[in-house]
Amino acid sequence: MQRNHLAASILAAFAACATTSVQAQTSVTIYGLIDSGVEYVTNANAARNSLVRLSSGTMNTSRIGFRGTEDLGGGLKAIFQLENGFKLDNGALDGDANQLFNRQSNVGLEGGFGRVVAGRSFSTTYDFILPFDPMGYSASYSWVTSAGATGGRKDGMPTGVSNLVKYQGEFAGVKVGAMYGFGEVAGETRNGAKYGVGLGWGSGPFSVAATYDRNNSVTTANAPYDRATSAHLAAGYQLSDAWKFNLGYRYYKKALATGAADQRSDFYWGGVTWKFTPAMSVIGAIYYQNIKNVANDADPIMYSLRLKYAMSKRTDLYLSTAYAKAKNNQLVGLSRDDVGFGTSQFGMTLGMQHRF
Repeated sequence: MQRNHLAASILAAFAACATTSVQAQTSVTIYGLIDSGVEYVTNANAARNSLVRLSSGTMNTSRIGFRGTEDLGGGLKAIFQLENGFKLDNGALDGDANQLFNRQSNVGLEGGFGRVVAGRSFSTTYDFILPFDPMGYSASYSWVTSAGATGGRKDGMPTGVSNLVKYQGEFAGVKVGAMYGFGEVAGETRNGAKYGVGLGWGSGPFSVAATYDRNNSVTTANAPYDRATSAHLAAGYQLSDAWKFNLGYRYYKKALATGAADQRSDFYWGGVTWKFTPAMSVIGAIYYQNIKNVANDADPIMYSLRLKYAMSKRTDLYLSTAYAKAKNNQLVGLSRDDVGFGTSQFGMTLGMQHRF
């Protein structure tokens, strides 16, 4: 009996040590962001009526996610991330209804060489360029990912990419990245494929990034496909703790499978952030798209302004407003996602954001 009791004690001690070791080497974090506000917007439908609504994700997309790491030894870690975007106003998924984790669903390795992930994630262009958006990844009142223009076109960058392998690393202040998204069309490799590269550098108050990407549309095997190419250049300057400036440019060209004239545009943005108290900041930004190869083009422009009050490190109140207009009786919208119903649109949102 004494020997059995001793053996049981030893096994319990080993189990406790093993549990402690696993806990020390493995971590899983649940995180999220909740963003909602009351919005007033003009030209909200084909009759060009105004609308007051409860909006979700005006400053940033509402989300919940799981992030984990396991220490494999020798400076190597296994990593994973699952992240779902949702609409706070009605609880619906933000994106394709068939995608449970529409923002992130990937697994990979991380070490001194950098980070490699496979699955669904954001494009290299998104990772490198969005930090230079003055409105900071805003789902509304920002056009850095795409802008509404002539004929409902949204000349922009690839954002979420499925079937992806992505690398990113940073060495002595130089950041490098590359991605490849498999088209997964039987018998072909380029059909539906997406790929891109990025290079960034920062020193003191100055930072800069450049990217190139190609996005091929998905068609049936051996059928022609559209080929969208974009290149970005962006820079930021932190003048002081109170002042920050951002500038950016996008070259966009889409070669159409139909043989019609290429869709071309140049896109520019700039903005300034002024943090006039430790808790209060104001951001102003201008976004402009110059449409090419089209008669009576829209050449839309948008002016955005945001006042933000940090109630704590996790909770912000904000007041955002924007005005967009287009030329030649073309339609324009404030959001990167919603279509426009008028030649101009004004919006204002009083909102709250909490991060956990």
